[in-house]
Amino acid sequence: MNKLLLGIIGVVVIFGAMFFDAYNKLVTKSTAVDGQWAQVETQYQRRFDLIPNLVASTKGFLEQEQEVFGAIAEARTRYNDARTVEEKVESANQVESALGRLLVIVENYPNLKSNETVAKLMDELSGTENRISVERRRFNELVQGYNLTIKRIPTNILAGILGFKERPYFEAVTGAETPPKVEL
Repeated sequence: MNKLLLGIIGVVVIFGAMFFDAYNKLVTKSTAVDGQWAQVETQYQRRFDLIPNLVASTKGFLEQEQEVFGAIAEARTRYNDARTVEEKVESANQVESALGRLLVIVENYPNLKSNETVAKLMDELSGTENRISVERRRFNELVQGYNLTIKRIPTNILAGILGFKERPYFEAVTGAETPPKVEL
């Protein structure tokens, strides 16, 4: 009887240790995904802080391009109002589309392009876009690791019971591979 009781206690202890280990891995990976998304948002905020300066610097040269400025402002507002990662990704993609059109415009105005303030802001924006790209890649890598963890046996059972759900990847908007066309 003692051996049977010890065997049952041993099995319970092993399964308990496996449960706690799996739970801690899920929490760690989920927290890492959340932390990396915060890094993506930090870079978006940097971009959003730079855009008004770029717009203000170019506005005097480009009064006829109000549509682009309006699209950037609208996309910024949508991003600030977004509550979920999916909503934020969608609005961030809208910012990128409008920003791409603005960059094409700047390229097409030699006087504007040579303006020192605009050139400096363009360099800052370019650096920020590179940072955003790096942080998105890191985010997607962490999401991949997390999603794999919640899909693998036996962790998938525990993840389902405890409500750990698959996380969405940051995906580029359809058509992002095509450069924007601006007719002047």
